[in-house]
Amino acid sequence: MRHPRPWPTLKNRRPKLPPDETDSSTARRAPMPEHRKLPVSRDELNQCRRCPLWRNATQGVPGAGAAHARIMLVGEQPGAQEDLQGSPFVGPAGHLLDEALASAGLDRDKLFMTNAVKHFKFEWRGKRRLHKSPAQQEIEACSLWLERELEKVGPRVVVALGATAARAVLGRKSVSLAGMMETPVEHEGRLVIATYHPSFALRQRTDEARAATFDRIVRSLRAAARLARGGAEG
Repeated sequence: MRHPRPWPTLKNRRPKLPPDETDSSTARRAPMPEHRKLPVSRDELNQCRRCPLWRNATQGVPGAGAAHARIMLVGEQPGAQEDLQGSPFVGPAGHLLDEALASAGLDRDKLFMTNAVKHFKFEWRGKRRLHKSPAQQEIEACSLWLERELEKVGPRVVVALGATAARAVLGRKSVSLAGMMETPVEHEGRLVIATYHPSFALRQRTDEARAATFDRIVRSLRAAARLARGGAEG
């Protein structure tokens, strides 16, 4: 099993969130390959008018990964780099997620990754676009696309990265994120486990808090791997 790099190396490249979009260092990872025709196409998302987020986003960002992955990771929404590149988890949070996946012994190319909301929601701060959390009506408007991805991929386990993703996957207006980290929820024939979104780890102010959050993400990913193999969580 690969061992993660010591946490202090992450501190040295910790970005301000969201990153300055003129900084090419945030685009180091190539987009995830599209193994087969994806459940939701970018063209479909670009034509979607179910909510107003399409107006300001560069493009819709569909999920990507293995066509019949046993594990699906669901985040909140695309970030600035995802919006520009058109692929999920290719920005700073995606790089940290790659390290967590490696620590958990998971191969990113064997997973399916997507977001609850498919367009980047933001507000301008000078020349930078700052992340803005999607509203419940925007989450519900995008549920059509997430449901199609879940149906077509058919994962055994869904990892919800953050409370927004958990609400979207379960179709609820509120969830207990902490409770879902410890105990998976069975929903529509699959198991749903939650953890922090990697961007939450990047926002922590101290090395200790960042390391603890990163460790919690890794533990949840390891639990998801056990569940996908048919083992008990714990």
